[in-house]
Amino acid sequence: MYIPAAKPTMYFIGVTTGKSSIMKVFPEWMKYFGIDAMIKGIDFLPHDDPQKYRDVVSFIKEDPKSLGALITTHKIDCFRASREMFDDADDYATLLGEASSISKRGNQLWAHAKDPISSGLALEAFMPKQHWIENPEATMLILGAGGSSLALTLYLINKAKTSKDVPKNIIVTNRSEKRLNEMKLLHSRFDMPFTITYCLCPTEADNDKHVENLAEGSLIINATGLGKDGPGSPLTNDVLFPKNSYVWEFNYRGDLVFLEQAAAQKESRNLVIEDGWIYFIHGWTQVISEVFHIDIPSEGPTFEKLSDIARSIR
Repeated sequence: MYIPAAKPTMYFIGVTTGKSSIMKVFPEWMKYFGIDAMIKGIDFLPHDDPQKYRDVVSFIKEDPKSLGALITTHKIDCFRASREMFDDADDYATLLGEASSISKRGNQLWAHAKDPISSGLALEAFMPKQHWIENPEATMLILGAGGSSLALTLYLINKAKTSKDVPKNIIVTNRSEKRLNEMKLLHSRFDMPFTITYCLCPTEADNDKHVENLAEGSLIINATGLGKDGPGSPLTNDVLFPKNSYVWEFNYRGDLVFLEQAAAQKESRNLVIEDGWIYFIHGWTQVISEVFHIDIPSEGPTFEKLSDIARSIR
């Protein structure tokens, strides 16, 4: 099924990989690093046949010039289907039960979960310092209880060990109860530094109610995948965002209805709106660092240069 790589190759395992900016950005980044390598996209349906995940992991493991992969939508399903194929996994991958990155260390195949790092870096890039200290009534509302949402909460749990600049209250909503229960179970392993409320919200109107009950200065996040992996938004067009709030769309491409809904109220509600572009940059640079065993800083001249290269192509 898979053809052995003719040159060092990194794979992108997703749903609509051909539409991603990384297909044009990656070659330019490789030129910058002086690495002769290529990227190939592999598309699966969400929650695809487990054998398909085992096949691709087996191929990467056995093919000498296939060096690793970044995984988006399938990171939980892929790891669950092929866990025994990995020789080892980092702490976050083990804790979350997911792999957002595959790399090789000598003859060993490793699974990594990079989202707790990359989501945290992206969050800090646009939220004002001391925001949660200066706005104690503000809440973080995460729409969607998938892997990216869980990763962000883990970042905040770790941050709270050394900083008080974290929200006192987090609300997580999801259309189905299963993911909420899985998140609640994982959180039960920690001495939680803030309150998390898990809310079953089968409809967009249910999510609207939570948005409209938030205090000013709150952060509303679309972590559902709607707008990229599927059409639409987790909110209705009638939703009213709280004044002076922050709105974060995890995606940077797709129809991005959620982003449009926020943009329509940007002036009247004084919203700060962020898409998933910086998250995209941090996510990819973190994984490329693992796959090619190069040190890529998360800030400073090198990171800014990589951002400039990507932005010029976007």
